[in-house]
Amino acid sequence: MIKNIIKGELSFPGDKSISHRALMLAALCDGESRISNLSNGADVKSTRECLEACGIEIRNDGEEVIVKGGRFSDPREPLDCGNSGTTTRLLLGLLAGRGITATFVGDESLSARPMNRILDPLFQMGLKAESNNGSLPITIHKSELTGIHYESPVASAQVKSAVLFAGLGASGKTSVSENVLTRDHTERMLQGLGVNISVKGLTTTVSKLSSPLPCIEITIPGDPSTAAFFAAAAALVPNSEIILNRILANPNRTGFFEALENMGSKMECLKQWDESGERIGNMKIFHRPLKSISISNNDVPGLIDEIPILAILATQAKGRTEVCGAKELRVKECDRIYAICSNLKRMGADIEELDDGFIINGPTPLTGAKIETFNDHRIAMAFTIAGLITDGEIILDNPDCACISYPEFYSVLEGLIQ
Repeated sequence: MIKNIIKGELSFPGDKSISHRALMLAALCDGESRISNLSNGADVKSTRECLEACGIEIRNDGEEVIVKGGRFSDPREPLDCGNSGTTTRLLLGLLAGRGITATFVGDESLSARPMNRILDPLFQMGLKAESNNGSLPITIHKSELTGIHYESPVASAQVKSAVLFAGLGASGKTSVSENVLTRDHTERMLQGLGVNISVKGLTTTVSKLSSPLPCIEITIPGDPSTAAFFAAAAALVPNSEIILNRILANPNRTGFFEALENMGSKMECLKQWDESGERIGNMKIFHRPLKSISISNNDVPGLIDEIPILAILATQAKGRTEVCGAKELRVKECDRIYAICSNLKRMGADIEELDDGFIINGPTPLTGAKIETFNDHRIAMAFTIAGLITDGEIILDNPDCACISYPEFYSVLEGLIQ
């Protein structure tokens, strides 16, 4: 029986996607850029360390991070991207456009993830590189790049951003077309910096930079993917409510909160405003009985990172929840579809694994179990939230992997339990 409630008011470290891009774009600027509320997760630290290895000066100044843009240099050692696919894929494009020779390496999980989706368009632009059959390690060589029009076969903001970053150093124009609109943080930030960029429907076009970018001063909004776990906690536990402050409300990132509202959770928008080209908001989440929903391929890009916690919610929702069109989850930090399904079956959920998603019939009571995180931060955090409503204890095999995105996750959650 649930005896606790979730109640409190939270602000979060900066959105991980924007944090990566802010560091990279600041490295292209002429002079010192100031970034506030940068994500403190391990993935963003990987981006910072890789940029520093390429000659970019980065230092802390109180609560701010100062990036001194300037000339890139070839790193003396391989660039260790840790567990961060965003670091690897975006830097492949950025450094290719800067004419850098570098070798990219990562941990076991990252080394198994597909990189041909980035290398293929970069090869078309003229990049010379070698890989381990499309995986890390990857070595790129100084190359003269030429702009292309690339039609991305996968719905991936990482692919789009990598090609656009490479296009900033390529002759002519570079354009990327996608079949489903994905995160547009790169486009928004480039527009804000005065880059020659156009967005028409699902096609984005950039031209080669003719001069360094102007310096950035940005306060990064709170990460909605991190906030989702706490919103879910309030939605799951009776009599709970939580206020989330300064959360990124970009329309391409609000898919989880729209799904949560469609499931019956009560949400109240307290305030919204625009800042640094992004929409930001404060919101309040209340517990209410949940009902099932359906998620299709057009919905997936807007909540791809939140599907593990959405699955936990679905176990307590009345009816049949179906998630399909999410095959990209198979090649995340782990095979997240398998991780979700295998762990929830262990806990007694009524779940069927699909090639591109899953079906959950609810509501069903969950029992405590040993959870295999597969060293995936979002799996660890999702099943920790599940532990708030289980009969018995949840034991994670590697709780520390939450540090990849939010090192304070467990302590913050503990502070909300009353």
